[in-house]
Amino acid sequence: MRTPGVWWRGKSTPAKVETYTRWSFHFFALIEIATIGLPAIGQLGSRFGGWTLPAVCVHGVLYAVTASRALDWTRGTRDQPVRLLWALGTVTALIAVGGAVLTEHGSGGADAESTAAVLSVTVPAFGVGAIALGIRDWRRAYALAAGAAVGVAGVLFLVGIPVYAALGAGAAELFMAGVLVATSVLSLWLLNTVYALDDARETRARLAVAEERLRFGRDLHDVMGRNLAVIALKSELAVQLARRGRPEAVEQMIEVQRIAQESQREVREVVRGYREADLGTELAGAQGVLTAAGIDCEVSGPVTGLPAQVQSALGWVVREAATNVLRHGDAGRCSVSVRVAEGRVTLSVENDGVPVGESSGGSDGEPGSGLVGLRERLREVGGVLRAGAVGGGLFRLSAEVPLPVAPAADLSERGAELRRLPAPAPAPVSEVTS
Repeated sequence: MRTPGVWWRGKSTPAKVETYTRWSFHFFALIEIATIGLPAIGQLGSRFGGWTLPAVCVHGVLYAVTASRALDWTRGTRDQPVRLLWALGTVTALIAVGGAVLTEHGSGGADAESTAAVLSVTVPAFGVGAIALGIRDWRRAYALAAGAAVGVAGVLFLVGIPVYAALGAGAAELFMAGVLVATSVLSLWLLNTVYALDDARETRARLAVAEERLRFGRDLHDVMGRNLAVIALKSELAVQLARRGRPEAVEQMIEVQRIAQESQREVREVVRGYREADLGTELAGAQGVLTAAGIDCEVSGPVTGLPAQVQSALGWVVREAATNVLRHGDAGRCSVSVRVAEGRVTLSVENDGVPVGESSGGSDGEPGSGLVGLRERLREVGGVLRAGAVGGGLFRLSAEVPLPVAPAADLSERGAELRRLPAPAPAPVSEVTS
């Protein structure tokens, strides 16, 4: 059997708040019985106190049950307790009228009249506070409190209480009912807010998981896309060479084996979440792969000295662009240029082999998942991606990334230094003639 401490610690924060709220209203019912019902026996005597205490106890039980069912309705686990609300309202009205009658026509003296007056004011206040829990609109709840104040003042006046005393009782009823209605409304607001915050926390956790899955899928696509395209290209070349009895087929298959092993290593890095793309390495690799595929590739512009996050983002652009050139169209020439100006780095990849008149968001006429992934990567560093046909059978993919903010003097010196750097040397590629 679990102890109360273990039972309490086993609850979530919203469940703890709900339990606290529920038992607070149950405690209000006990307060009503202890402060109104029990004193009535001594003050009203056995004749009237004998029925007052049971009536207040019934009202307190209805108060607790109605509050509990109304909280269930608020949380969406039950229907609105309409019958309980009407029953509580009826019992409240009967006790208030009975207290008003005893206030004027009771025979227990001044103390009895005072107790009866308290009975006619406090019981309606408790009843209105519980009924407010079963009302969705807080304006209607406060209107109910105002109506109870008018009703108490009117009943007391009708049974013969002086006008000023009846108005004072109505004002007291308005104050007490208003406080209890405010307690109910704020308790419901707090409970709903806690549950909403808990739902938001769970949603944030689910979004984080979904974002990580998208990141993993995007990285896996970027890593494997070009490598698989190169493997397919070199395998096809090795088949053609083998059919002709050329010994270069062995070299091509050795290269396929190396790329496959490299792909395994890169996939493991993606799984660990530590993969970063280096711009210089990606440019050299893209130039070598495109040249091996029979595409004249030219690289120009500075690639060293750029921040790591900028190099990583542009490195992925180069990788995706090279993959698309290999996969789509019939390119014979490709140029890659890097330019640093006005605190921004612009990478442009342009190739021919695109049908005249074609305009697209991707290199094959339709925006692919690779370009979508690139836009997400560039967005993380404040960059933008543009892709489309530029006429004359040319297709251009350009990425623009801002450099991190630095002092003006340092930035100008850094830009001048980058512009003075030579272009990277082409990667060595084995010449294979068919």
